[in-house]
Amino acid sequence: MRSYNYKNKWQKLLTPEIVCLLTQIHEYKGEQNLFIEAKADTLTQLVEIAKIQSTEASNKIEGIYTSNDRLKSLVFNKTLPRTRNEQEIAGYRDVLSTIHESHDFIPVKPSIILQLHRDLYKFSGKSIGGSYKGSDNVIAEEDSEGNKHIRFQPVPAWETPVAMEAICDAFDEILAQSDADPLLIIPMFILDFLCIHPFNDGNGRMSRLLTLLLLYRAGYIVGKYISIEKLIEETKETYYEALANSSANWHEEKNDYIPFVQYMLGVVVAAYRDFLSRVKHIATSNMSKPERIRAIIQDTLGKITKTEIMEKCPDISQVTIQRTLNELVTSGEVLKIGGGRYTAYMWNYDKENEK
Repeated sequence: MRSYNYKNKWQKLLTPEIVCLLTQIHEYKGEQNLFIEAKADTLTQLVEIAKIQSTEASNKIEGIYTSNDRLKSLVFNKTLPRTRNEQEIAGYRDVLSTIHESHDFIPVKPSIILQLHRDLYKFSGKSIGGSYKGSDNVIAEEDSEGNKHIRFQPVPAWETPVAMEAICDAFDEILAQSDADPLLIIPMFILDFLCIHPFNDGNGRMSRLLTLLLLYRAGYIVGKYISIEKLIEETKETYYEALANSSANWHEEKNDYIPFVQYMLGVVVAAYRDFLSRVKHIATSNMSKPERIRAIIQDTLGKITKTEIMEKCPDISQVTIQRTLNELVTSGEVLKIGGGRYTAYMWNYDKENEK
């Protein structure tokens, strides 16, 4: 049986690239606290957007979908789930809300993880919710020709309860007895969780919920305002590649945590950058709403969609954004690219150079 001990492992992760990411996140955390204190009321709009995006993205990675209108209604608890997919989406919504509201009171214990998994499936009626896997499982993948092969063999079912106790104890012990940075230990813990693969279903979604929980408990609450799950979904090929690289030789205790840790830290950095960018636009009180929209497009390299502008400025109505976009396109300052659902906008640098 593999031993779980982070004591002699985290120092090996301190590569120049990872140290650079840690430094950035530590700096962002200080700015995060200042912004949250100053703009608490305004940031509630970012929380609502992040809830929708997180619920959608984490389920989408696992092939669980519903329509945009149904998704929003489910996230804000305005309707009951109708399908199996919607039952699982509603379960994710509730666990996410629990973590948002009560993270300080949710310790990292096997019994707690089982409770969160139970709630993930509370609308589905599945008996698997809140129970470890009853039989051995495998992590398989399918190639371009439709051939399936085993990518990773998790720990056997009989070993799962002991393994979960061990990683939770190891996590608590390393943070209590050393100067290890939680930002290093959290992705190590998540990788081990995924390699144990303790449940018959829901392991991926649980790993992302646990990532948020552990980050929040360590004081890094950016995932409440910017969807970390969406950032993972948008880079899922890189996510799976990092996971595969870091899980190789895991059973022999010779795996390299660096690829997965570096990937996850990169996601957190991206979330903080997005957070600070959005807060900057929200907090710009000396500019009119059309001026803020204009500034966002001008500051964006490449294309930006109306949806992305709405996400950056949740306090500006869709009508105002569309009217401003029409005016900017008519004046020639902004170029309209594509049409219909694929419409995007881009700053017209040629027009700027004519002045």
